[in-house]
Amino acid sequence: MTNSNHTNDFLSKIDELIQNDQLFKITLSKPRPQNKDVHNVYLKTADIKHQLQYSLTYRYKTRDEVKNYKKDEIIDVLKVLITDSFFNAVLFTEDEETSLLQNKKGSGTIFTKKTKEKIVLEVSHDHKKTRYIAENAPYLQMLGLAGKDGKIYDKSQDKYRQINKYIEILDHLIKDLPTSKPISIADMGSGKGYLTFALYDFLTNTRGYRIRMTGYELREDLVATCYKSAIECGFVGLAFQQKSIEDANIKDTDMVIALHACDIATDMAIAKGIKANASYIIVSPCCHKQIRNAMHHQNELSPILKNGILEERQAEIITDGIRALIMEANGYKTQVFEFISSEHTGKNLMITGVKSEVNPKALAEVDAIKKMFGIEYHYLEKLLM
Repeated sequence: MTNSNHTNDFLSKIDELIQNDQLFKITLSKPRPQNKDVHNVYLKTADIKHQLQYSLTYRYKTRDEVKNYKKDEIIDVLKVLITDSFFNAVLFTEDEETSLLQNKKGSGTIFTKKTKEKIVLEVSHDHKKTRYIAENAPYLQMLGLAGKDGKIYDKSQDKYRQINKYIEILDHLIKDLPTSKPISIADMGSGKGYLTFALYDFLTNTRGYRIRMTGYELREDLVATCYKSAIECGFVGLAFQQKSIEDANIKDTDMVIALHACDIATDMAIAKGIKANASYIIVSPCCHKQIRNAMHHQNELSPILKNGILEERQAEIITDGIRALIMEANGYKTQVFEFISSEHTGKNLMITGVKSEVNPKALAEVDAIKKMFGIEYHYLEKLLM
C-alpha cells in the first residue's frame, strides 16, 4: 500500500467534495500488479431513492459490475482502490480536472488544470443497460423477435437481453482483433440465427471490421430463413450452409463459435477450432451426457454424489473444466464464466479461448481428474488424437 502526501491530498480533496454534497466523477486506471482482474473503475454521483450516492463501475475483461455506496462509505472504498489497486486517478469537477500519478516506489505527483468547457456531471441513476443491438434492427423483426413497430415482443425480452450480453462479452474479448485483414468466423449450430446476425451486424457496422461469417445448421428451414434474411438486410459477408459441425470445412478460420451445442457437439466445435488454429474459440455448452455416463468414482466425494442431481452438476463441472484444460494444453488462454443469469436461461455457461501459450501442466491435470472420477476418456481428447 502507498500513502504519499500527494495521495493524502488527493483523497482529502475528494472527501471535501463528499462532505459538501458536490458532484464529481473519478476514473481509476493503470492497475497495480496485485490487481489482476479489474482494468478500470469509474465513479459517478447518483440519485438513488432520493439520496445522493456514489456509483462505481468495475470494468473486468468480459463484464462490468456496478456497486453503489453511501456518503459514509465511499471515501474508505476509494482509499483502498487508490492506494492498493490502481496507480492513476483523475478527479473531474464541473470546471477542473485533477490527476494523481503514483509509481511503484510509493511516491506520487498531483496536478490540476482548469477545463476549457464545463464538465457535465449527472446524478441520474439509469438502470437501463447499454444496448449493443438496437430494438429496431431489421433482422430482429425478420427472425420473429420484434414487431413492425421496432419493439421487442414481451415474450422475446429474455432473448434480447441474451443477445446484448453476448455482444458485450465478445466486444471485450476480441479487442485485439486485427483490422488490417478480413476476419473469418464459423458459427456452429447457428439455429434461428439471432446471435449470428447480431454479431455480424455489430462487428461490421459498429466496429468496422471486414467480416466473412458462415452459420452452419442442419435444419433446412432455418438455413433458408436465415439466408433470405441476410440477403434482405444486405449482409453480403454473412452466409448459411446446411451442414453438421463434423462436415463443416473451417480451415484458416479466425473465430469458431458454438452456442448451446448439445453434449459432444461442443467438443466437436472446440476440436475444429483447435485444428484450424483459430485465434478465438467461444462455446456455450449444453448437456453433459458423455462424462456423466462415464463416471465411476470411488473417492471422498462419492457419498455426496450418490444424489443424482449433485452427480449431474459435478459431471457438468468436470466436463467443462477438462474442456478448458485441453484448450490450454493446445495453446489457448481460457475463461469459464456465467454467460447470462440463470434467471433468463439455464444454459448459461460460456468457455472462451484466446490463442496464447501452451499450459505444460494441463494434460497431467486432466489425467488426475479422470483418475479421481474413474473416467476413461473425455471425448475432446479422442477428437484431437
